[in-house]
Amino acid sequence: MDETQSLMAISPLDGRYAKQSTPLSDYFSEFALIRARLRVEVAWFIALAENGLIASVGELSDAQVTALNRIWSEFDLTDAQRIKALEAVTNHDVKACEYFLRDCFTDRIELASLHGAREFIHFAATSEDINNLSYGLLLRSCIDEQLLPSMKDLVKSLVEFANAHADLPMLSRTHGQSASPTTLGKEFAVFAHRFKVALDDIQALSMPGKINGAVGNFNAHHLAFPNVDWEHLSFELVRSLGLAPQQLTTQIEPHDGIARLCHAIQRCNSVLQDMNRDIWGYISLGYLKQRRVDTETGSSTMPHKINPIDFENSEGNLGIANAILAHLAEKLPVSRWQRDLSDSTSMRNLGVGIGHTWLALKSAQRGLEKINANQEVIADDLEGAWEVLAEAAQTLMRREGVADGYERLKSLTRGERLTQASWRRLVESLGLPEESTAQLAQLNPSTYIGLAAELARKHTSWE
Repeated sequence: MDETQSLMAISPLDGRYAKQSTPLSDYFSEFALIRARLRVEVAWFIALAENGLIASVGELSDAQVTALNRIWSEFDLTDAQRIKALEAVTNHDVKACEYFLRDCFTDRIELASLHGAREFIHFAATSEDINNLSYGLLLRSCIDEQLLPSMKDLVKSLVEFANAHADLPMLSRTHGQSASPTTLGKEFAVFAHRFKVALDDIQALSMPGKINGAVGNFNAHHLAFPNVDWEHLSFELVRSLGLAPQQLTTQIEPHDGIARLCHAIQRCNSVLQDMNRDIWGYISLGYLKQRRVDTETGSSTMPHKINPIDFENSEGNLGIANAILAHLAEKLPVSRWQRDLSDSTSMRNLGVGIGHTWLALKSAQRGLEKINANQEVIADDLEGAWEVLAEAAQTLMRREGVADGYERLKSLTRGERLTQASWRRLVESLGLPEESTAQLAQLNPSTYIGLAAELARKHTSWE
């Protein structure tokens, strides 16, 4: 897309963000969908021939199979425009693909031997047989080739950051208030671990597919060739495309698999949303510094600003992505009786939901590459919050069997700010045994981190 086309685009995916989203056009453009349809139609024709159902053809030669597969593997924009011209006449996108294939059997010398078998193109198939398999192919390919690698890159960045800062003590904040210390690395490890679990769920999903006729019963198939095991033939074709055979359907594959995928991506996006907001907050506190890019402008009027725009951009795109994915997950599995067409227009927006997810991932990745820990600010905050050690004191009082330890510490520390000196005086006033008193007196906010560092490393070791 040139600059003029970009400026005139309605969707930012094809306009402002066109350069970033270009890789997804191989999966979600109309060109990609048409090419996938041709691939499925060719695979169905080959399956029919290999099962001896096309009398005029017999067993296909390797050269014939190669020539057939070149129809979709070498498909180009000129071919796509021919199909769109046919669609302008038929007002039916899949039928236009069928007519294009019939023309190929006539026009291409390498397919001349198959001219008499043209009637077996789209034999006994309904449009949804072709469409559901096409979408399954495109979704599976996009997940494996684009979405999962980008997610894995993000996890890798989180793991590297978590391990680099596993030992850096940091004040926690629960309900926005000072809380028991943690480490910066452990908090990033939490997101890495959550993201990895969500990513694994996406990777484990299979994409279903079916090719069983107008209402899912092989009616026409069985009438034409009653002795063929159509269910087995259908099963093998779907499996050969790398999809999971769906054996019991109406006219449409029920889209439960796509709904599961949408929900899985939503869950992944929710983790990313949580991370974006936490990092934004740490930047606001000064815990994280952003690398300065000299050519960039942070504000049109305030020259000093470096805004966390990557995380904000990611947050905004995630909201749009999840809204679309939620609608698709809710809408697609619902169809009136054996089929209505509302799923068709909805399915065309799968790329929009995944496209905004893609933008969010890329933005978050850019943001992670620009941040560093501001150890001085983090340490100063810890040093100013000795009251967070109240948990340690009341816990040792419980260990020593001191009655009402929690209540005593509550009355001494709730809403108060403690310094090192006032903490030491508080410890001496508790009347604990010498060993416990010494243990608390030697404690400070930067050493009261429990197993945070070990947890950060242990639970990111899978990377």
